[in-house]
Amino acid sequence: MEPLTQVRVRKLLPMERRRFLKQAALALTLAAFPFAKTHGATLVADPSGSVDDHIKDRLIKQRLFDTIFEDDVFLEEALLPQLNSSLARLKKVQAVVGYSNFCLLGFDETLKFGKAYADIGEFPKPELDFLELIFYSQGETYGFMGEKPIKTITGKISKNKVEKIPFTGNYLYQGRPAELYREIQKQVGSDAVLTSGVRSVMKQFLLFLNKAKVSRGNLSLASRSLAPPGYSFHGIGDFDVGQKGYGTQNFTEAFTQTPVYKKLIDLGYLKFRYERDNNLGVRFEPWHIEVG
Repeated sequence: MEPLTQVRVRKLLPMERRRFLKQAALALTLAAFPFAKTHGATLVADPSGSVDDHIKDRLIKQRLFDTIFEDDVFLEEALLPQLNSSLARLKKVQAVVGYSNFCLLGFDETLKFGKAYADIGEFPKPELDFLELIFYSQGETYGFMGEKPIKTITGKISKNKVEKIPFTGNYLYQGRPAELYREIQKQVGSDAVLTSGVRSVMKQFLLFLNKAKVSRGNLSLASRSLAPPGYSFHGIGDFDVGQKGYGTQNFTEAFTQTPVYKKLIDLGYLKFRYERDNNLGVRFEPWHIEVG
């Protein structure tokens, strides 16, 4: 399938434009000062002006990842109904099979559940075309510059290659991912918990499309927080860790203030997939452990 040719930059509505101008003014302020503050973190700008404008632009977008920018790429209006209906159907499948099982569910299995359960309903051709369009489009079209480890939408997760981690509702791949998690628990302590493990393509679809829906089809904004389907390393081994009892705060920069994060840093040998000011167009994710 060709790259995403049906996306375009929608003109901002008057209210959106006023919001954008306020945010753009803030962004320009941040770019102008060497040590401007945002979300409690330091944005390091180059006072000499030697950093290329496109690099400054990328760093600002990563720091203000939930901000609408004028050059963000939106889904065409005509595709929004397919986004909404396919997302709703994926949520119905997850409700039927359960959160944990859905994290392992492949494309073909998902379609079978749609056919088998009247409450879900069969995925119609417009929704299937939409899912394929999103999956086989190049993430860089709308700003995601990371690798794509899963090449086909029908890629499967073998259930005999994963293990369910007790009391978490998540799976990890056997071998290095599970071993690394056990090392973390041993050295950091039981307050270090698995917050997200193996994710199938369909689980990543649900997460990514949900973010795109909330942002009214803004694929650029969605991809600053979530890897597009096929681009997530959760599909091949990465996992997220958090502070026990910290809830959704584990997926914010507030996690960096927890004892668990500080102990993770003290270990020294761990790698984080999306470091601060990375070159992939993704927000800082101090909870996302990179597995070799």
